[in-house]
Amino acid sequence: MEVMESARLKPGEVNLGTTIMAVKFKEGVIVGADSRTTTGSYIANRVTDKLTPVHDRIFCCRSGSAADTQAVADIVHYYLQLYTVQEGERPPVETAANLFRELVYQNKDALSAGIIVAGWDKYKGPSVYSINLGGSLNEQPFSIGGSGSTYIYGFCDANYHDGMTKEEAIKFTKQAVALAMSRDGSSGGVIRLAVITEEGVERHFVPGNELPRFWEG
Repeated sequence: MEVMESARLKPGEVNLGTTIMAVKFKEGVIVGADSRTTTGSYIANRVTDKLTPVHDRIFCCRSGSAADTQAVADIVHYYLQLYTVQEGERPPVETAANLFRELVYQNKDALSAGIIVAGWDKYKGPSVYSINLGGSLNEQPFSIGGSGSTYIYGFCDANYHDGMTKEEAIKFTKQAVALAMSRDGSSGGVIRLAVITEEGVERHFVPGNELPRFWEG
């Protein structure tokens, strides 16, 4: 995935080279990501915040070109603010996901953007959506993306279960992202998490010296 994404970058663009993740649990969703931004083998930023709020209870996780994904997130944020003014209520997560899908699909030959959208709304409660490089939209109980995700599909399949508690989901997300960071050279730094529920958003920060540890040989 890293090779494919790098090949699609335009001159001077920076690749997020990343591990992103979203997990649904009983009362809400958790989004998580590492913090490393790479330009080839050079680490351009080791403390990037890849968790981007597009509304009060909706976040997106970005992978691919940093410029492309920031631009798309800004456009979606604008339209969701417009929705709130016109409809007098918070937008559904599905609406945000469909905006991302439309922008990525209509510009799929010009963008390098893999995005996970997650949040809480009064219609469906917690929900997680993934939009891949081609612009297809899928709703899932959990989603992983970025170059580091290839290392943790087995771990996620083996450890995820429906009806997770908040504490279980936080532990699961931390362990999955930490495992990806330990294997993927384009992922690293710290772990940032956002817990999104009906009550609001709770941010968590896991510094490098507090990351979950695993066998290192």
